[in-house]
Amino acid sequence: MVSAELDGIQERWLASNRKWVHGIPIFYGKDHEGSPWIQRFTFTSMFSEAIADLVTDGRFEPVRRLVGDDARIGVDEKDGVVVNRYMNVPGSAYPRLGWHTDGLRDICQLRMPQQMLNVGLHLDDCSADNGGLRLIPGSHRQGFRDMCFRKLYFLDHRDDDAEIVVETKAGDLTVHDGRLWHRVAQSNRTGPASLRRSMYIPYLTGPYEPKSDDSRTPPYHYAGMALRKLKALRARLLPS
Repeated sequence: MVSAELDGIQERWLASNRKWVHGIPIFYGKDHEGSPWIQRFTFTSMFSEAIADLVTDGRFEPVRRLVGDDARIGVDEKDGVVVNRYMNVPGSAYPRLGWHTDGLRDICQLRMPQQMLNVGLHLDDCSADNGGLRLIPGSHRQGFRDMCFRKLYFLDHRDDDAEIVVETKAGDLTVHDGRLWHRVAQSNRTGPASLRRSMYIPYLTGPYEPKSDDSRTPPYHYAGMALRKLKALRARLLPS
């Protein structure tokens, strides 16, 4: 169902040439056939009643209580319910993701991030050789300095001696604190065999901060857009 809903959202967004959702850029790349392909969906549940029903299903209530009685699902906050689709092919805008914490949004506002658990629903099998999520255990307890400077956000892809690999099967749920340093490694495979799709449901505390189409784009997204354009230009000039 989730896969079919994503295809429907992609069809509508491509038809309307949509570039942004509530101030957050849509990541467009190419699939294994060279066709336009959305690689990062944001606020997904706001564009699909079926996904909205899934993420608010009462069976997720024990997960919400992991955060606290006042926790909520951030369907219209931060980046909402995010779906990432990674594929290791020429033209991919998203074959991997460098080290980062999800607290960067708060850091840009010069405040320490609130507790936030990301619940991942994984749509594909993902072993270590297929890339996947890497975490540095305990890093969610770090201070403001290390959260800002321990790694070079998004540009650092190097292995870390302390990292662990999260291997998943299709249908698995994972839960990780968004304040952890984490990254997504590039698959050793290519083409459709490298496909990895994960949906992340944010559970939030703190002030309610909804987004709208009038919301400002965080500055780090502009930097990311520039890097992706530079990468695409380099691929055209140096196809080998």
